Amino acid sequence: MVSARNLLHFIRQPDLLVFSTIQPITFVLLFSFVFGGAISPSLPSGVSYIDYLLPGILVQSVTFRASMTALGLADDLKLGVIDRFRTMPMARSAVLVGRTAADLVRNVLIIGLMILVGYVIGFRFHAGVVEALGSIVLVSAFGLALSWIFAFVALMVRSAEAAQSAGFVILFPLVFASSVFVPVSSMPSWLEAFANVSPVTLTADAARSLALTPGVPSTLNGAVAWIAGILALFVPLAVWRYRRMT
Repeated sequence: MVSARNLLHFIRQPDLLVFSTIQPITFVLLFSFVFGGAISPSLPSGVSYIDYLLPGILVQSVTFRASMTALGLADDLKLGVIDRFRTMPMARSAVLVGRTAADLVRNVLIIGLMILVGYVIGFRFHAGVVEALGSIVLVSAFGLALSWIFAFVALMVRSAEAAQSAGFVILFPLVFASSVFVPVSSMPSWLEAFANVSPVTLTADAARSLALTPGVPSTLNGAVAWIAGILALFVPLAVWRYRRMT
């Protein structure tokens, strides 16, 4: 019920629907055509920039969209929607599960749209159908994990403006100091060390490897460990905070 309500709320806002789809498509087109010529020489032999870029852009998209969970919850808190939910006979976790599940569905739809645009400008899954699905599932799971972080953030700050600012501070350096757009080997050594253990880099590298080459990526365990660790920490934290709210 909560998930359906959140999805309907999203669909009934044409401006939000349009800009939520245009932004990731713009990233794909701009980075591919503007930076492709400059970055292509630093890529492994035989790998085009669009093939390198798109899996990273998928990770970037779900990472930035995770802050939308915080904005949505903060808005519901301000409007009293959460208070009405709390009076209904439902599990305390249902509101949070419904919100993050709805955001997961939106992420999957936008991932599909971005892949379609990528195919138009030359992207291809080279490793096969199973690996392609694995890449999509991994990126979606990463987005879900980040949504739980921002669900907790929203319940702590209770303000859409503060939630948005927190999202920028946390996500901006994680995305741009990663392998989303460029190989980390091109970065200064101190930044490369950070990027190599970043959850964004590990997820982008694993998703990229699944998209381009058969077999199990070397970074897959690290990406899965980050996803599992985030969920294990922030799902109970968010539910605990929700239960303590007055």
